Amino acid sequence: MDLRIFTEPQQGATYDTLLAVAKATEDLGFDAFFRSDHYLSMGSGDGLPGPTDAWLTLAGLARETSRIRLGTLMTAGTFRLPGVLAIQVAQVDQMSGGRVELGLGAGWFEEEHKAYGIPFPKEKFARLEEQLAIVTGLWQTRLGDTFDFHGTYYDLTGSPALPKPAQSRIPVLIGGHGAVRTPRLAARYADEFNIPFASVEDSERQFGRVRAAAEAAGRDAGDLAYSTALVVCVGRDDQEVARRAAAIGREVDDVRANGLAGSPAEVVDKLGRYAAIGADRIYLQVLDLSDLDHLELISSQVQSQLS
Repeated sequence: MDLRIFTEPQQGATYDTLLAVAKATEDLGFDAFFRSDHYLSMGSGDGLPGPTDAWLTLAGLARETSRIRLGTLMTAGTFRLPGVLAIQVAQVDQMSGGRVELGLGAGWFEEEHKAYGIPFPKEKFARLEEQLAIVTGLWQTRLGDTFDFHGTYYDLTGSPALPKPAQSRIPVLIGGHGAVRTPRLAARYADEFNIPFASVEDSERQFGRVRAAAEAAGRDAGDLAYSTALVVCVGRDDQEVARRAAAIGREVDDVRANGLAGSPAEVVDKLGRYAAIGADRIYLQVLDLSDLDHLELISSQVQSQLS
C-alpha cells in the first residue's frame, strides 16, 4: 500500500511551508505529495497568510523535488477552462520529468467562488464530464493532428493540442460518494478512483460500484487504482496523540473513529482493513504542516510496517 501526503494549504500555509513538507515527503520515502485546490479557508481558522494556487505550487515543487509524485485532490473544474488546464498540467508534468497526476472534480465550495469572483454554475457535473473529455482528448491527440470538441458548455475548433505532457498518459483521479454518475465517470476516464473520508464499509461499497461500472463499460476493473483520503494523527503514546489532535482542533475519539489516529500499531491495523477491501493507496491528510516530526514518525513506524 502506498502512503501519500495530502495537504490543505487554504487553511494557512506559505509556499515555503509546502516546500518543507514536500521535501520531507520525498526524504522520508512517501510516494507522493498532493494538495487541495481551494482559495478560502474552512472552519474557524483565519487562513493566514492566504491561499496559494495549486498548480503554481506544484510547478515550483516540480523543480525542487526529484522522486515523489505530485498532484491535486481535487482540482476544481469551476476554477479553470479545460483547454487552459490541459496546458498547465502538461507543462508542470514536463517540469517534473513526468511525475504529475491530475485529480479533477466538479467544484463545490460556493463561498470561495463568491469571495474571489469565480462563476459557480448550477450544472457542474455535466461540465465536469465535458472537461474530462477535453483535457484527456487534448493530451491524446497525436502530434500534427488537431482536436475538435463541440459540447453544451465548451467548444474547441482546430486546437493543436499542445503542449504534450512528459508522460504518455497523465494519471487522472476521479472521486466522490455519488452512487451512479460518479462511478460511471470514473469507469470512463479515471486511472484512479478516490473516496475521501469514508469508513471501511462505505469505501468497500463505493469501490464495488466503481468496479461494476467499469465492467459494464467493458473495462477491466483492475485497470483502476482505488484509494481513500483520511485525516492522520499518530503518536507514540496517548499524550502525543492528544497533543496532535488538539493542534488541529479535533477530538481524539473523532479522529480515531473517522480517520487514522492512535499509536503506530493502531494505525497499521486500520490501514490493513482498508487494504483488505482493495485500497491500493491512502492519502494521509496532514493538517499541522509545521509538525514534520509527525511525518518522520509515520515513516519510521507506520510506513515501514506496510512493506
